Amino acid sequence: MRILVVGGTGLIGAHVVDVLGERGHAATTVARSARPGVEHVLDLASASVEELRSLLAGHDGVVYAARSDEQRPLRKPIHPVFREDMVEPVVRLFTAARAEGLTRGVVMGSYYTYFDRLHPEWRLPQRHVYIRCRVEQAREARAAAGPQLPIAVLELPFVFGRAGDRLPNWAGPLDGWARSRAPLAVPVGGTAATSARNVAEVAVDALERADGGDIPVADENLTWHDMIARIADAVGRSRRVRRLPAGVVRAAMRSGGVLQALGRKESGINPAHFAGLLLAKLFVDPPSGRPLDAALRETFEQKAGD
Repeated sequence: MRILVVGGTGLIGAHVVDVLGERGHAATTVARSARPGVEHVLDLASASVEELRSLLAGHDGVVYAARSDEQRPLRKPIHPVFREDMVEPVVRLFTAARAEGLTRGVVMGSYYTYFDRLHPEWRLPQRHVYIRCRVEQAREARAAAGPQLPIAVLELPFVFGRAGDRLPNWAGPLDGWARSRAPLAVPVGGTAATSARNVAEVAVDALERADGGDIPVADENLTWHDMIARIADAVGRSRRVRRLPAGVVRAAMRSGGVLQALGRKESGINPAHFAGLLLAKLFVDPPSGRPLDAALRETFEQKAGD
């Protein structure tokens, strides 16, 4: 296969390129800015369908691995801004891919859509613009692609690992916290986690099968306590991790929501409703069982951002 990888030098995209090469496939990399390894510089936010058709010509499939920042606070209303960043470029991409006759695609999504299916009573798309746009992204990308171009949506949790100088966007703050003298205190919930390498292998598996399903990806399910303790170990600052009372978490998140509202701002994950997610066990069953120790050490073996 010849596969176009959008975000091909990012944390996940770079691993996808590696796995494609290891399995005898060819990869073409696209990114927003010029850097080593980028073959085509193109901002999908402004690219037309015709520009994308020219880029996609001669390929069998496409992987969308561009990064989105769900936590950035913006002036209300933020839904149009998030759609412009997350949904509309993907719709144009798969409209062009359909026109060029591509036969397979992968979108790197979020495990929040997995929990939305499991727990519709949580009303995640109604409460969080980021999750709403992830649901719209998957639905509208598949509508644009049509039945002859199956799209696998990988529903990703916390992703550990490194690709050159590329790290998870949350690694820097957690690294600084783990190295500081500030108390390590966490809620009672937890999260699924995986490695960038495993995501890439699942993505290439899906391309090889021309899979069009929703694929939740997880290696381990970790409580927040276990995750932060292992990060502290990785940075060489093993310390006791305390538990935050649920009432404190709820009060802090409500306060954050009030402050945003007073500033007429929103973020993709609404802090007013974030406590429920922090206190839940956002576990994916069954996890693969692959240990995360190596990817975790790789993420935090030196100060994030060095």
